[in-house]
Amino acid sequence: MSITHLEPQNIWKNFAALNAVPRPSKKEEKVIEFIKNFGENLNLETSEDEVGNVIIRKPATSGMENHQPIVLQSHLDMVCQKNNNVDFDFETQGIEMYADGDWIKAKGTTLGADNGLGVAAIMSILESSDIPHPAIEALFTIDEETGMTGALGLKAGQLTGEILLNLDTEEDDEIDIGCAGGIDVTASASYDLTSTSSHFIKIDIKGLQGGHSGMDIHKGFGNSNVILGRLLYTGIDNGIQLISIEGGSLRNAIPREAHAIVSVNNSDEFLQKLETLKTEILEEFASIEKDLSINFEKTSSTEQGLSTEDSKKIILALKSAHNGVYRMSPDVEDLVETSNNIARVELKNGELKIMNLSRSSVDSSKMAVAEQLKSVFELAGMEVEFTGSYPGWKPKPDAEIIKIMTEIYEKDFGAKPQVVACHAGLECGIIGANYPKMEMVSFGPTIKGAHSPDERASISSTQKFWKYLQEILKNIPVKK
Repeated sequence: MSITHLEPQNIWKNFAALNAVPRPSKKEEKVIEFIKNFGENLNLETSEDEVGNVIIRKPATSGMENHQPIVLQSHLDMVCQKNNNVDFDFETQGIEMYADGDWIKAKGTTLGADNGLGVAAIMSILESSDIPHPAIEALFTIDEETGMTGALGLKAGQLTGEILLNLDTEEDDEIDIGCAGGIDVTASASYDLTSTSSHFIKIDIKGLQGGHSGMDIHKGFGNSNVILGRLLYTGIDNGIQLISIEGGSLRNAIPREAHAIVSVNNSDEFLQKLETLKTEILEEFASIEKDLSINFEKTSSTEQGLSTEDSKKIILALKSAHNGVYRMSPDVEDLVETSNNIARVELKNGELKIMNLSRSSVDSSKMAVAEQLKSVFELAGMEVEFTGSYPGWKPKPDAEIIKIMTEIYEKDFGAKPQVVACHAGLECGIIGANYPKMEMVSFGPTIKGAHSPDERASISSTQKFWKYLQEILKNIPVKK
């Protein structure tokens, strides 16, 4: 059933059109052309910068010419995750959506509401003829989800807006004024292959709910790579040899599945230990991971494996590397300051890679957890690389736009909004490095389960968000 009949129809129409276009991170060519065509068909000034960001400019409506120019900003790419029983190609297919009560969901995949609803809202403003607003620069960035390369590539001087409204948060009662920075930590190694015993075991972990590795990192969700490390550890005294590992996918998604093939000296003894630990793990996660499935079976393999010594080093590293909350903020109540997500582990033909995303609102703390990981992995004989570092966004709670948005929220919705900093990585901090005088704020409709196939967007919240956005545009302050 089409979602375009829902209110506000302009947003759902644009969201459906956007979601018909494949838009994985780092493969945004089709959606870049889509959004450029959208702006050009409206006869608005449309340009693409050298990294792929698209800027569409719309003049102020009558009577708003003397108000401060603004930047409306969202990112074009989406996290691509699907359930293991779903046949879907994110590079060629559009997202299949449906309404379920108050929620819009996708059929077994991520929905792309992060940040597609923000993009759709900006499109709706650009095509409107009856919504008052100041001069607008609509900034559509690329690759937010896997590197922030769009924001990092945005040069100083490209924007003239004085206020930036980032439409990329996921609770409609929150006004975000700060966020965490991040750094990718990658450990890698190459190992000689050797013969193995004839006792092979296949381990499969699936059914975890996953989620956003920033916003959900404190919720106690299971991490499939961490669980796999615990299971493998039981085989150290049984001459375990690693043959292959495939765990997790994207750095910014809590891993939901992991698979491994190993050989051991005594498969019956190993399986007994695995079953005992499996029972304990399922009990640990019974209240929060109701669909968790851990399975073992004897199998066969013609592949060689790693030596017992090299296998032990990898397993001990997985057991020692920090995952989850590293430090809570001492200054902001209930805010995760620093964390790490052991996002992906892959071992094939003797080539190992362990991918992490460390986040923090404090740069020194971000480096502390990154260096702790580096220490663990280097002790295990691996090479460690730091890449993709980006800054956090320091809050400015006294900014005029924050006061205006707070007043509008209280007037229209009869409650106080939560003015918060978040543990996700928003683009505001990066953009702000080149535009230090620009006031910035982030808000959006309620989205649950982002970065997982359980992602869903609230219909009623989107209606609330649309009303709020229009009121904000009407009340942008006059030029100073």
